[in-house]
Amino acid sequence: MKFRTLLRAAMLGALVAGAPLAQAHAQTLRISEGRTQGALRVPLNRAIVLESDAAFAESSIANPLIADIATLSDRTVYVLGKLPGRTTLTLLGPDGRLMTNVEVHVTPDIAEFKERLRELLPSERIEVRTANDGIVLSGTVSSVAKLDQALEIAERYAPERVLNLMGVGGTQQVQLKVRFAEMRRTVSKELGASLGISGTDLNTPGIAAPGGFTGTTGVAGAAGALQINVGTSSLNLNLLLEALEEKGVVRTLSEPNLTALSGQTASFLAGGEFPIPQIDTEGNVGVEFKPFGVTLDFTPTVVDGDIINLVLNSEVSSIDPGDGTSVGNGAVIPSLNVRRANSTVELRDGQSFAIAGILQDDFQDNARQVPFLGDLPVLGALFRSADYQRRQTELVIIVTAHLVQPTRGEALALPTDRIRPPTENELFLYGHLSGATTNTRASTGGSAVAAQDFSGNYGYVME
Repeated sequence: MKFRTLLRAAMLGALVAGAPLAQAHAQTLRISEGRTQGALRVPLNRAIVLESDAAFAESSIANPLIADIATLSDRTVYVLGKLPGRTTLTLLGPDGRLMTNVEVHVTPDIAEFKERLRELLPSERIEVRTANDGIVLSGTVSSVAKLDQALEIAERYAPERVLNLMGVGGTQQVQLKVRFAEMRRTVSKELGASLGISGTDLNTPGIAAPGGFTGTTGVAGAAGALQINVGTSSLNLNLLLEALEEKGVVRTLSEPNLTALSGQTASFLAGGEFPIPQIDTEGNVGVEFKPFGVTLDFTPTVVDGDIINLVLNSEVSSIDPGDGTSVGNGAVIPSLNVRRANSTVELRDGQSFAIAGILQDDFQDNARQVPFLGDLPVLGALFRSADYQRRQTELVIIVTAHLVQPTRGEALALPTDRIRPPTENELFLYGHLSGATTNTRASTGGSAVAAQDFSGNYGYVME
């Protein structure tokens, strides 16, 4: 009898709801007349057959869009889940009185969802539960990529109703070792001549001084300058020759090491800040500080295993005192020379990448001469001056990413661990700037610091 009832319920439900034939489950209701029954959970697109202990005359559903019902007999009701949600099933007795109200919860079909997770993500420990009309995922996955895949699959079964309580296992901290190297090369060459006539006879009334044929202003006795004087005090010819060449190389280097959690941003600044006056709408003057120097912002994301997705923003800036903006009252806001690089890369643990070729090349030359005389062959060089300047700047950034784990504090050593202040006898009698080496094992309770090799240079050394 029960088999025939199940078969009739399945066929009738398919006809009434217009849905595919769904698997039906039998469940007996314990009728307490006049009271609301416990909640009935119906999987989405599946059916439940309810068998009542008492006969009823009429059944109705509050929201037929969520669940559909069909009466198979005076003691059997077929319930089909259509949309996730809650509704109420009402049963009335032969005399028209209320027999019971059954709260119906239509939930996503997590049985099929669990099967898909086992097929597509077999090695992940994911727990699936239902909450109201949604799906709750919990457990631990091996990477962010696996977490995103599980969420994407869940969205197919419960769109916009997925609650993520999963955690990501494995190493999720990334240490970034960055090396900034900047080379500045400056070459300056200058070649000039100055010719002048002086003497007491030129100051005599009626005699006009011809003026100094000066191609450039020079200082006798300066580096690369040669002055020749010919004549007497009454009439003197001055010739100043200048030949100067300057070369300069500047190397700027910074090596920050930063550690950040996967998905979080870490920042670094080695430089300073300069004030910039600000005036608000009410005329009040304030100060805002603008940073300059070597700045670094990076956001790592551990994608899968040891694959790291890295968003890097780096900048090297310096104050340019020769270029600024005057704001009145003699105040000048300096400008900045900035070299900036933004990049997104993907690399594995221990791999490196380089951002190179950030090259700036400035070239400038000038020529000055006395009109007509500077164009003469050979002798025209005495009436002509020229200078040449070239500035080259190249910035190279090398980035190395590592997956790291925290360690015990006593296993780390500082440059001051084996240095102690000298006693008065050591300082004044023997001239020692530091005391004798202490017993690190005794002072740190037998830590691993004592086992480290500190021979030679160690700590933070600047040359």
